[in-house]
Amino acid sequence: MNVRASIELPSKDRRVAAKQKVQKVGDSGVGGPRSLQRMLGIFDQIARSPDGLSLAELNGRLKSPKSSLLTLLRPLVVSGYLAHLNGRYSLGNEIFALATNIISARKFGAVVRSLMLEAQKQCPETVILAVVDHAAQTVIYSDVLESPQLIRYSVAAGASRPLFTSAAGQLLLAYQDEKWRDRYLRTVKLNPLTKRTIVDVSQLRKKLDLIRRTGLSISISEAIEGATGAAAPIFGSDGSVLAALLIAGPTERHAREGRKWSEVVRDFAEQASRAVGFVE
Repeated sequence: MNVRASIELPSKDRRVAAKQKVQKVGDSGVGGPRSLQRMLGIFDQIARSPDGLSLAELNGRLKSPKSSLLTLLRPLVVSGYLAHLNGRYSLGNEIFALATNIISARKFGAVVRSLMLEAQKQCPETVILAVVDHAAQTVIYSDVLESPQLIRYSVAAGASRPLFTSAAGQLLLAYQDEKWRDRYLRTVKLNPLTKRTIVDVSQLRKKLDLIRRTGLSISISEAIEGATGAAAPIFGSDGSVLAALLIAGPTERHAREGRKWSEVVRDFAEQASRAVGFVE
């Protein structure tokens, strides 16, 4: 079968508070590329100065008007990204929390990638790390390790799929906040991608309930004809679902080896969860 992003022959070749506070900064009239560059410059210069910087020092280093700097500095202090004491600005708690989240994300990707490689040794299909894009209401394949087999599921990293139809999408949808999930189900148009795509909301709700009970999502030719996926959740230290681990391949092979797919994806999703601090 020669369908790109499907089964094909190979080619040659978090933090809620912080988010709310960022929004406050945006609501304060701070915007545009120049303001963003100044804001990043403020953080860069202050990070290089253990004793903090005064407004005059920032003005001298950034060559920006004091009035423009104050427009940026005030909401950053209010939101906790900067601290202002004795006339000097220093880094605040929220910027350290943001930095921790960024570093954790990099570590998370490295940890999961190594486990994806181990999973593929046990189940030589395409292994994918998937995350939800709330704004676009899609699932994003953030990392892809393609199967070494001649006939395989092939998709590029960064590709997206509807939440309602793919194994990883359905799994991530099942574990979303109930209000967000219900709002999504009330508004989404279940346009069929194959003859097996679920197009009835009540039927989809039942499948999402089953996924939450079993911790496993299987989509058989629902997104792409001839392709099947099995996905399991990766939990963070706070118990929320960070991502889905997905094994995908030809439906014909899944019919013979499906139990193995499910065992491997569950096992390695659990290992990834423990590696990032999740405790049951």
